[in-house]
Amino acid sequence: MTEMKPNAIAGDTIYGSDVIADALREQKFPYICLNPGASYRGLHDSLVNYLGNQTPQIITCMHEEHAVGIAQGYAKVTDKALAVAVHSNVGLMHATMGIFNAWCDRTPMLVLGATGPIDAAKRRPWIEWIHTTQDQGGLVRDYTKWDDQPGSPEAAVESIRRGVMLANARPSGPVYINLDVSVQEMELDAVPALEPLSAYDAPEDAEPPRQALDRAVDILAKAKRPFIFCGRASRSEDGFADRVTLAEMLGARTTTHMKLPAGFPTTHPALIAETGWRLKGKLLEEIRAADAILMLDWLDAGNALKLAFPPGTPRPPVINVSNDFHIHRGWNADYGGLPVADVNIPTVPETTVRALIDRLRDTRPAPAPQPPRAWSDEAQNTSGEIGLMDLARAFSRASEGRALSIVSRPLGWPTNANRIEHPHDFLGHTGGGGLGAGTSIAVGVALGLREIGSPRVAVAIIGDGDYTMGLTAIWNAVTLNLPILFLVANNHSYYNDEDHQIKVARKRGRAVENAPIGQRMQDPEPDLPGLARSLGLHSPDSVTQLEDLDAALADALDKAAAGKAVVLDVQVRPEYIGAPMQDFD
Repeated sequence: MTEMKPNAIAGDTIYGSDVIADALREQKFPYICLNPGASYRGLHDSLVNYLGNQTPQIITCMHEEHAVGIAQGYAKVTDKALAVAVHSNVGLMHATMGIFNAWCDRTPMLVLGATGPIDAAKRRPWIEWIHTTQDQGGLVRDYTKWDDQPGSPEAAVESIRRGVMLANARPSGPVYINLDVSVQEMELDAVPALEPLSAYDAPEDAEPPRQALDRAVDILAKAKRPFIFCGRASRSEDGFADRVTLAEMLGARTTTHMKLPAGFPTTHPALIAETGWRLKGKLLEEIRAADAILMLDWLDAGNALKLAFPPGTPRPPVINVSNDFHIHRGWNADYGGLPVADVNIPTVPETTVRALIDRLRDTRPAPAPQPPRAWSDEAQNTSGEIGLMDLARAFSRASEGRALSIVSRPLGWPTNANRIEHPHDFLGHTGGGGLGAGTSIAVGVALGLREIGSPRVAVAIIGDGDYTMGLTAIWNAVTLNLPILFLVANNHSYYNDEDHQIKVARKRGRAVENAPIGQRMQDPEPDLPGLARSLGLHSPDSVTQLEDLDAALADALDKAAAGKAVVLDVQVRPEYIGAPMQDFD
């Protein structure tokens, strides 16, 4: 951080951007993530010379998408919005992928934009004409919860208060507020008179409706083989423990989604398997054998139920717990299929699960203690090239006994591969499915862990495509002195598309061996450790042989635990893993 000069806060004149900066401070934002831009030069000055670069402190990013990704990662840990600033329409266009990720991931953030003067008579030639956009919020309106363009500093304060409240209220999501340069730079005679922030507290999560809860209790009290889909949830330890209590009380079997943050312990006997959108094997058998289904804000609940119980086939009663429908709209179908539901409880899982536990105590016997299932991660191979399953097994061994937060896992990572026993053990994927966000989200996670005083080390297990596309975000891990490991599963390919080309070629009777054309990063292969070292991170030479993997992982985790930002490049075969690492009875 650049050292502040003495007496940086001086002068009696108040500007519009000073009032806006105060509005950020009253929200207690510890940081604001930004890539500098002249359209918010007034606000930037106020953050530095009026607030003294404290609460919020500026995090300078190399790209607007990284600024948004850091805020998303921070919210994944804290469940709270962080502030972001993006430059005019061009900065917002850079940021749109990150905002879409946060929207799909249901993570809160406050994104501040800016524009040249809406009053054309006040614009500087050329630059403020191309950087002034009518209805700039329209660029992101379909994947934000709310947007605004206030016309005065006082209105901007209200916009920030409303925006933060809406962003944090569940279902959470990003909001966008666009600040006219003229509003930022106007001189004021006095600070506007405002109500205290406490008058605008965010609403608490709603309790489940009484009649719907009665019907749910009746179904679950009679069930002999209930099944629980443990979907979206806050990072509350109490909420995590309540889901375990309910499952044990009901004698239920459970599943979690590989793209969502931790929803249930993978070591608990009730968990059948982590899953993606494909329900198969023993998991599908258990779902179809159930006599009641409880869906706790499951990702794409409608299509999951349709796969398990095709239309026209018998199914058990379904209890769907979600308030996600409040933000469904027509631009994008991120909400998935419309779920069948015999009982619809329109609130968050935490309040509903707690109410179910309270109501069911008298109808279900006390659960017997459930010992954790045995965890086996014996290596199948000891030397040679490294497969994705080899990396998963080696990471499982290396992470034993360490306090880690896994931020992401690459496509093809085996199910049941990681020991997840706490809501911060695994923090899910990017949300929107676009490459390039894994690095910045990981930085935000590490920042959030430090903010809450957690000793955990953030670990991003990412592909080489995600790493190279979001590469410069890792620089912020060094500028912020964050303990973090970027573990790159490097197959030198955009392998998801390569796999699609293999399937297309087979279907059309064409040459499968041509699938890598246009997919591989080669001639030359990028020097991933060298790129990391150039940005200030510790990065040993690439690991290419299985016999070297365990020691390399242990050393990388040790260095991250000691406070370093580390990149470990592990070169793996281009492949997907179809089987789980742990296949429990």
